[in-house]
Amino acid sequence: MHTWDRADGRHRAMTRSPIGVPHGVLTPRGEHVLWFADSTGDEVGGWRAAPLPRGRSTPLLRGVAPGWTAGLALGTGALVAGLARRDGFTLYRAPLRPGSAAEPWLAATEPLSVEALSPDDQLVCVSHCDPGDSVHPRLRVWRVADGHPVAEAWDGPAATLGVVGWAPGPGDHRLCLTEERSGFTRPAIWWPGSGARATCPLDLPGEVEGLDWYPDGGALLLRQVRQGRHQLWRYDLASATAEPLEHPAGTVPEAAVRPDGRVWYRSSSADRPPAVRVTGPGGDEGPLPGFPDTPAPAGTPYRSWTFANPAGDPVHALVATPAGPVPHPTVVWVHGGPAAAVEDAFEPRVQALVDHGLQVVAVNYRGSTGYGAAWRDRLIGDPGLPEVADVTAAAAALVAEGRADPGRLAVMGASWGGYITLLAIGLHPERFQAAVARVPVADYPRAYADESAELQAFDRTLFGGDPQAVPERYAERSPHTYAGRVRTPLLVQAGDNDSRCPLPQIQGYVAALADRGATVRLHRYGAGHSALVMDQEVRLTGQALQFIALTLGASAPAPSELGADS
Repeated sequence: MHTWDRADGRHRAMTRSPIGVPHGVLTPRGEHVLWFADSTGDEVGGWRAAPLPRGRSTPLLRGVAPGWTAGLALGTGALVAGLARRDGFTLYRAPLRPGSAAEPWLAATEPLSVEALSPDDQLVCVSHCDPGDSVHPRLRVWRVADGHPVAEAWDGPAATLGVVGWAPGPGDHRLCLTEERSGFTRPAIWWPGSGARATCPLDLPGEVEGLDWYPDGGALLLRQVRQGRHQLWRYDLASATAEPLEHPAGTVPEAAVRPDGRVWYRSSSADRPPAVRVTGPGGDEGPLPGFPDTPAPAGTPYRSWTFANPAGDPVHALVATPAGPVPHPTVVWVHGGPAAAVEDAFEPRVQALVDHGLQVVAVNYRGSTGYGAAWRDRLIGDPGLPEVADVTAAAAALVAEGRADPGRLAVMGASWGGYITLLAIGLHPERFQAAVARVPVADYPRAYADESAELQAFDRTLFGGDPQAVPERYAERSPHTYAGRVRTPLLVQAGDNDSRCPLPQIQGYVAALADRGATVRLHRYGAGHSALVMDQEVRLTGQALQFIALTLGASAPAPSELGADS
């Protein structure tokens, strides 16, 4: 993690972790940098702080045992932090001063996550799952001083509420939310003191999310999401009108309003590497001057494509096609989550496949975000099988159009995408000629026993109970159940310290395949669920590319290009 000092123009490395740093933030006055640190990649650790411009790091909170992060919210002089452990979830409050003693404040057995602390340190908004539904959490606002609950918001079991943040003015206790009362995400303003809530009236297709407040509290920065592409808007609260902001086509994963009202944002598309840019009332101003930027080579653009799944639903996908005649050797790219989506963003792993002559189709299967609440929630009570049906239907549709070679098909994904990859080659052993699964769920009952408490709660919501309550459903949706049917050559990549998709259940699945004579290779790397160090990511991507390319007969990188195994 690096800082950029706007006064002297210097860029300073603040951390040098051998496994990377996933979360970092500046304190409101810019005095310290805070980040969540763990030593092995298992995501169990704590928050640390270092003074700016650069100094020795210390624990942010004193006397707090390690755990999985459950959020961090900063006010002007106070903070609220959440940690999850095997026995439950705890929120702590403390002064916003590194090394302060932390006071345990709220505790629960179901997931709790701190979302936002008002700038005057008076009110904190917490996401909680008291009824046991971790997909549709409720929001509750508490007074920080005495722990008194002020208000609660919940829109029922078919709608999710998200938190954007408190209004910026002192004592202005309006909270910007995202809600799904219409079935699609829309911004809303909530007054916890009175309990009133007003949805922002927007006649825009797709999902619309809040990103930030403008400094005077009179407008919101919004992001419209439609079929994998983004558009930024400035929404004036007084006139209830939205004005589009100018920026290149593609995706905007992050954006924030500066004190002068201009917007800094990160933007990319499949063929355009990411850059930090500036936009505002005068239009897009281009890349941010002085920001360190060594662009990657331009990529191949995505083509938006829709096909029908076996249930008759239209499924949206993005396709990157290499040069050369059709039909192409093709990789079905399965995203993780499952509550996520493939969007028109620069993805080096996809571009590496295309550079070596492989067509890539990225499917936003049932369960993906960006297509409404009903589409996202299709997996509740029915996980695994709908995604496999959509993924295999995408391959069949491209073959039927003459764009994909039926004898040279591969499937690959990470995390939930790795789980669907393994389930697909077990349920459809003749469909794919190669498969790569990174950090997958391979044996669901065994994975459940070892995974983090938050993921156990998610699985209970998705499956309708734990493996003891609904054993048949877990067995039916577990790749290990179908290990004897696998005929597809398979590469599995697994982190030694993964607490989301733990290593032992992957090793058991791989051993079951090997015992039955299947072609399977397991590569272990010394981190957790994510490869946050770029050299390691390059090696893992190179291994996957070489495995698929050699199996399908495409051009493969030489072993010398891949580097040593981690």
